[in-house]
Amino acid sequence: MWWNEGVFPVNFGLGDFFASLAGSATVLTSVQATIVAVVMVVLVVLAPTWKVFRSVVTIAHEGGHAGAALLTGRKLQSITLHSDTSGLTVSRGKPSGLGMIVTASAGYTAPAVLGVVGAWLVSHGFATQWTWAFIALLVLMLFKIRNLFGAWSLVATGVVLGVGTVFGSADVRAYIAHALVWLFLFGACKAVWELHISRRKQRRSRGRGTTDADVLGTLSWLPASVWVFGFGLIGILCVLAGVYLLLPSSAPLREALSTFID
Repeated sequence: MWWNEGVFPVNFGLGDFFASLAGSATVLTSVQATIVAVVMVVLVVLAPTWKVFRSVVTIAHEGGHAGAALLTGRKLQSITLHSDTSGLTVSRGKPSGLGMIVTASAGYTAPAVLGVVGAWLVSHGFATQWTWAFIALLVLMLFKIRNLFGAWSLVATGVVLGVGTVFGSADVRAYIAHALVWLFLFGACKAVWELHISRRKQRRSRGRGTTDADVLGTLSWLPASVWVFGFGLIGILCVLAGVYLLLPSSAPLREALSTFID
């Protein structure tokens, strides 16, 4: 038949195209990896830059709610992202029970867990694949986004990461992958601290909080303050895991962790 091999030897270059999309990333040196981590700490701590990067952390936060809702059998209805970096995920199902608790608790834990997954992938040579995996999550969230700003946030984040990954050098891809990991790890901790501050302000003005932790305090037998502490503990443990996976083996913390594990 005319399309048999050798009869119609047309090469559309799809293999080369997808190979260029996947690309390859260099392995950062100890100094480079440490610099990226320090820079991301500064960007997360400083208020002007944190306001920009917090939107990406909020995307992971709401994505965590959405993913947990689907995994627990709830019907995901909508995701909304606001310009003040807050967000809202609505799902339908039982208003109480384990499924609702898992869904409500997934928001503040999702960025930290996502950061650890990214750190593991980057440390095992899958830096570019990690970036593309997150872009794929952004695309999936687009199907449930329900406001214009939210759609713009997802598209803008995906375009920035995609352009940098496609047209950047191997070094640039590595920097992007590392920066994304640290943004989620440090951003998760910063978000929990803001949760703590927000609850204090709400209790003073309203007498009752409306945060995820307060909702969980109502749904479970654990008070809201315990949930906040748990979110913070998970964030810190995930940061330590990221340090173990990505920072130099000569770092004192990694050596201490290795000794403890052994």
